[in-house]
Amino acid sequence: MKHYSDQWINEWCLDNGWTDLFQERPGNYWAFPPGAVMPEPIPTSVLRSIKAAKGWCKEERVVVWIGAIAASTSLLLSYFTHSPMPLVFAFACGAVLSALLEVEEI
Repeated sequence: MKHYSDQWINEWCLDNGWTDLFQERPGNYWAFPPGAVMPEPIPTSVLRSIKAAKGWCKEERVVVWIGAIAASTSLLLSYFTHSPMPLVFAFACGAVLSALLEVEEI
């Protein structure tokens, strides 16, 4: 899952003089530092500070809304059907979505 908006990383690169940003793999951004001839990875401390300042990106917000809708729907279905199975589905959905929201350490 994508945890950083490309726009956030581009803003940081423009502010700090880094050029030619590209994403090697999800969550791994590279760019040319000022005066460098080889690209370097964007430092993880910078990515963490951007994430702390900006919050959730659009994909993460969608995942949270899907989880909330699944939980409320499961609660209603469980109440009306007198069955715990919709709550089991909500628990499984929550486990998967929380794993998706976890930011990987590089």
